[in-house]
Amino acid sequence: MSAAPAVNVARSAVKPDGRWRAAIAARRTKALTPRKLLKRDQNGLPVPHVHVIVRDTHQSRVADHYNSTLRDDLMYMNYTHKPADSKPPRNIRLSYDLEDPYVKHRYNPPIGGSFAWTRQALPPVTYENVVELECIQLHTMVKDALQSKSHLLGAIMAFRAISGLSTEQGGQRTTEGVQIVRGKKQVQGWMRRKAPVGVKVDIKGPQMYDFIGTLVHFVFPRMREFNGIPLPRQSSSLISASAASGVVSFGLPPMAMGLFPQIEYNMDAYPNNYGMHIHFIANTRGEGAQNRVRTLLSGFQIPFVRA
Repeated sequence: MSAAPAVNVARSAVKPDGRWRAAIAARRTKALTPRKLLKRDQNGLPVPHVHVIVRDTHQSRVADHYNSTLRDDLMYMNYTHKPADSKPPRNIRLSYDLEDPYVKHRYNPPIGGSFAWTRQALPPVTYENVVELECIQLHTMVKDALQSKSHLLGAIMAFRAISGLSTEQGGQRTTEGVQIVRGKKQVQGWMRRKAPVGVKVDIKGPQMYDFIGTLVHFVFPRMREFNGIPLPRQSSSLISASAASGVVSFGLPPMAMGLFPQIEYNMDAYPNNYGMHIHFIANTRGEGAQNRVRTLLSGFQIPFVRA
């Protein structure tokens, strides 16, 4: 007889009052709001309702080496002391007078030929103009693409894997990704104008330094009969177009493409291996600028050898 009242008291203690009853009733009768579906692009993939931008998650080790150590060493190595009484630089004259209103919007080339810029002396080295890489360009030509454009798919896939770049990747609209190279002029019996003949990609920013690390630690050590990138002769001119351009270029054979880790782990996905040209483009230009770029690449452990 004493157990029943205790049970009734326990039930009445947890029984909700009038306000809670009204809230529970309203919650049960409220219709569920329909969930908004994500929009889809032309490929049928869902587009998020917010603008997602993928940023860098960590500092590149090679970039940190350049900013902390190599930059100061390059400023010291490339410094050339000039006395105060040295003769001033040569004044480059232009073909037309700047005060003449009839040639205001006309191309005004310098006197001495179109390659007069190659004779310009490099500015004194300061902390503001230390040689630095601006871009690394990869380029390859696919001769089979002249018969069918489908032969470019393998090279496009390989360059996307090596560089990590694709069009508008990571929400960054300025990324160009892998581009198709087309013929500039017609060659009778071989190539027609604007025909796709190859692919190229420009690597910039932190991914540029990651590519250098991959090249130095995975590709070069495993290449057979590779002693280094050949240097020009010591008697070569410093005012030639290539020596003053500030661009260092070299080629890799087709077997080197299979040594990149991005391709080596899944070689079956790529039908062929393609040779490539690699162009290191720096921010210097003038007499002997290419030697400064070679000094920079040597600091990244890229080997050079005298032929």
